[in-house]
Amino acid sequence: MELQFIPVEEFYFALTLAVRTLEELDQPGLVEQVRSRLLAECGKPSTVAPGKQNTFNYVFKVQNIDHSPAPGLIVSISDWQNKLRLSSDYGWMLDEQRKPIHTEKFDQRAHFTQQLRSHLQKWLEISFS
Repeated sequence: MELQFIPVEEFYFALTLAVRTLEELDQPGLVEQVRSRLLAECGKPSTVAPGKQNTFNYVFKVQNIDHSPAPGLIVSISDWQNKLRLSSDYGWMLDEQRKPIHTEKFDQRAHFTQQLRSHLQKWLEISFS
């Protein structure tokens, strides 16, 4: 798995229409640890959402993962109410009317989540308990 950061200058809302939460991690200090590591690795977040419930959102294009028939794959790493939220459009795609629909990969979202967690732990040098 390879994650290609999407900076705020290239971020478009349409990229995330099919993104759905994979999981939320509620671990003391994890949000701050991930925020710090992502800031060091990528710079400022992909979207700016300063607030009490959500303060950062880093968005990535995912390479080297089969996500057919969807044309692209997006991962979002953000905070939500002091929890780390991992989201993706894996198993989803937009139909002709740009409405999200399931793909045949939908039932494999849990496996994809584990792959993503493993990748993030290695890349960001953090631990998910």
